Amino acid sequence: QVQLQESGPGLVQPSQTLSLTCTVSGGSITTSSYGWSWIRQPPGKGLDWMGLIAFDGSTYYSPSLKSRTSISRDTSKSQFSLQLTSVTPEDPAVHYCARIVLGNDCTSGQYDYWGQGTQVTVSS
Repeated sequence: QVQLQESGPGLVQPSQTLSLTCTVSGGSITTSSYGWSWIRQPPGKGLDWMGLIAFDGSTYYSPSLKSRTSISRDTSKSQFSLQLTSVTPEDPAVHYCARIVLGNDCTSGQYDYWGQGTQVTVSS
């Protein structure tokens, strides 16, 4: 059973960088054919795919967030991380990490494993 757990600060100041880490257990982030995504859900809105890192380390980002988003990984710790720079009052959301079979539509929620989510608030 694959498990994902998000961690990181729940409060970020405006213009600062949001940093979250997802720790994966019960599976490897280098297993072929899988991608590891970050998805957020702002209050009262739907899911918003942010980007993913594939099993081979390739990264893909949402066009709307590409200029501010970076996803990296530490395979020795079975972790992948999100950085979102220059946060604004539009960025508060519950952030999820999740696994997807590459080739499936990453914007449609076709994920087989999810973390429980972590709330991030933007405030000074």
